Amino acid sequence: MAGSKDHLNHQHINARLTFDLMAKRQAEDSLDEVFASDSPASKKARVEDVDGERQLSNGKPSASNRAAHHTNGQQFEAEEQRTGDILAAADQEGEELEEAEAPSPTSLLDEDQPALVPLTRQKAPAEGYMDLYLDTIDRSILDFDFEKLCSVTLSNLNVYACLVCGKYYQGRGPKSHAYFHALEESHHVFINMQTQRVYVLPEGYEVKSKSLDDIKVVVDPRYSREEVSKLDKEPRASWDLGGKRYRPGFVGMNNIKDNDYFNVVIQALSHVPPLRNFFVLEDLSSSPQLVQRFSILIRKIWNPRAFKSHVSPHELLQEISLRSNKRFTLTQQSDPVDFLSWFLNNLHLALGGSKTKPGTSIIQRVFQGRLRVESQQITARADAGDRLRFEEAAEVKADITRFLLLTLDLPASPLFQDELDKNIIPQIPLTSILSKYDGLQSQEYLAHRRRYRLLHPLPPYLLFHIKRFSHNKFVDERNPTIVTFPVRSLDMSPYVEPNPNLHPGGEPVWYDLVANITHEAIRSRDDSVEGEAPRKVWRCQVRDKSREEWMQIQDLYVEEVRKEILFLGESYLQVWERRREGKRKG
Repeated sequence: MAGSKDHLNHQHINARLTFDLMAKRQAEDSLDEVFASDSPASKKARVEDVDGERQLSNGKPSASNRAAHHTNGQQFEAEEQRTGDILAAADQEGEELEEAEAPSPTSLLDEDQPALVPLTRQKAPAEGYMDLYLDTIDRSILDFDFEKLCSVTLSNLNVYACLVCGKYYQGRGPKSHAYFHALEESHHVFINMQTQRVYVLPEGYEVKSKSLDDIKVVVDPRYSREEVSKLDKEPRASWDLGGKRYRPGFVGMNNIKDNDYFNVVIQALSHVPPLRNFFVLEDLSSSPQLVQRFSILIRKIWNPRAFKSHVSPHELLQEISLRSNKRFTLTQQSDPVDFLSWFLNNLHLALGGSKTKPGTSIIQRVFQGRLRVESQQITARADAGDRLRFEEAAEVKADITRFLLLTLDLPASPLFQDELDKNIIPQIPLTSILSKYDGLQSQEYLAHRRRYRLLHPLPPYLLFHIKRFSHNKFVDERNPTIVTFPVRSLDMSPYVEPNPNLHPGGEPVWYDLVANITHEAIRSRDDSVEGEAPRKVWRCQVRDKSREEWMQIQDLYVEEVRKEILFLGESYLQVWERRREGKRKG
């Protein structure tokens, strides 16, 4: 009995499912395609016509009509009773499954409701689904160093980055490119590049998960004052996603094409503590783009949680190219000193500095100093013997000017070879070329004889430009003279005019080297034509104060270098730091 009852229930369920499928199934072909004839009249109309023909003139139906109607009625009642039994049995069997089954979408729609329901975006994920799609994020391909432009519209407004493929798209609304990208590529996680808020598309809700904090740190690193105070005191090592070890602050910089002149200047400036601390700690969100992008690059150089052991200056270079009218670009080599002069002056103005009032920005407070310039006019006259005589005017004019960097002139390089038929590479100490500023040696310039003397107080940081290149209408010349210098304890007091009110007389003014930019001329081919200009290679040597070691950085290559051989390269630009009073001589 139990087996037969189960068999009967199974038949009832199959009958119910068959009935539902027949009720919901739509015709695959129209009647016009199956029968090559006109569509017949409706069933109701045909029944009325037949009944009307069979009625008698007195309004009563015929006997045959009554018999047919009685037979059809009995068949219909039997069929209806049998169908009702099947449905009742199926309903009774399905009561046990109602709680487990989800309602059919079609059963929830009323006949009067429209077929399409308006899209409603979620404000928050369903409970228990907060981390949905986060496993699709690919951190190994994320690179936030390039300019934040939509990959479709090239707009820089409201840009989102796809955390699956790394592409930039504008907006996240139902008609935005990020929304379509999520639908077409099934990439669902996006981060706003300005607010660092993460969203899931196309649903549109925000994801708040601690697992995304590392990505936000890479997009826009932030530091506390305590962390910044330890940058030069505590040695620290970090590892990127590939397991490569690197030192924060001493990372390579991508040479996109010919922007190594830019790289060395940024590396040197990033190791000037007052300048670095200002751009790391201050809120510069309302400043011009030049200031904001330089700040972000400095913070990325010192980021201890970076995904890569190098950074790319593409974003800052694009802004510099725009501001300088393409004077400094990433595709053409330029001079580091020319770029440094332009960059410091434009940073000063972008920070709200004054063109006339000194000390109005962090740039001037760190690098600007004062210089006394004495000049005498030189006149040429012919004496009685028709000989040309040069006479100096009795009047000596003295002017005080301000400077950001000091130019040091090298003596002329030798024109002849030595007795061993080898070119002589002369050497000269740094103190000898600094004597230009002792107030005694004079130089002739535009029919004037000039003398220079530094004035107290000297700036916290001195920039030395060792002039190696000379240009004329016919040829560009390079002076290969090697300049020897101490790494620590350079005394600048002989070149400063005494002022007891600002500095005790006879006391030294110590400076220590922070960064040294060197030049090297490399021929591209061994069989290059004589006279062809060699390729310029720039390197930056910076001091790691936490370890008292020196690191040499050339584009992506970072290596340790001994301080005893720093002067062997052709030094071109140097950054010196004034030692604080009371600090012991190293």
